[in-house]
Amino acid sequence: MMPSLGLKASTSLEQINDRLQYQPNVFEFYTDAHDMTKNGLAHLEEMIKYVRGAGVHNIVIHHPMAYDHHHNEVGVSALKDPDGYQFMMGTADALIELAIKLDVQVLIHGAYSDAREVVAAFGNLETARQVVLDRLDYFQKRGGDHVMIENSTSPIFDFGNPEVEQAVMAHHYRLCYDISHGFIVLHGNNDKLVDSVKRLALQTVHYHLVDSMGDHHDSLQLGKGRVDWYRVMQVVNRKATNIYEIDLANQNDCAEMLASHEYLNQLLRTKQVS
Repeated sequence: MMPSLGLKASTSLEQINDRLQYQPNVFEFYTDAHDMTKNGLAHLEEMIKYVRGAGVHNIVIHHPMAYDHHHNEVGVSALKDPDGYQFMMGTADALIELAIKLDVQVLIHGAYSDAREVVAAFGNLETARQVVLDRLDYFQKRGGDHVMIENSTSPIFDFGNPEVEQAVMAHHYRLCYDISHGFIVLHGNNDKLVDSVKRLALQTVHYHLVDSMGDHHDSLQLGKGRVDWYRVMQVVNRKATNIYEIDLANQNDCAEMLASHEYLNQLLRTKQVS
């Protein structure tokens, strides 16, 4: 039942132990290029087993966000950036294989914030988006119920955009809905955000709960932005998992995530009583 105490960390044991002391229901691993080496993948596997051994059964691995100082775009051009393409495909395949082996989830970003380079590589937005959809089809087919796709603020894969929402529904993707991304795409309009979250709820298996002012990617603690959390929580898929994906002052202390969880639960309790 939403909301769960879902926390995120790197593969650092110090960060992991900080999160585990609060007995989360959901744990999401933030990975980077170092985790994708042979030794890095072996360490990731051991940390997944470690987290599971602590009693956490809902585990998500976030596909690396960056490669060689660039976003790790699903829409990377194999011709113009063959190394980036090999990294993106190879790491996705490796994580899907690991997820199947350990019965966990892999989260893949449909796109990142700046679409200009991706669109330029393929000539226009429509072609770039189709390339991304074709690759997401491959990942979903290969990983099945072990793969979920997250929305972006990029027009290539932005929830709140009717064309993208129609496409993800037609392709039957399992979704991660980042609430702040949807809010930013919709320019801080809570009515449109609620409509979008509701429309995609049946396909959404995981949420990133994070606040925003609705102007840019600010990753705020819940209650510090302009999202109407009570309304959003009325339309989410209550069978889905969630984490609090908040910027932390100290990566070894998840205080802002815990404060977000307390804020949301207090808000829901107060509204229900009134």
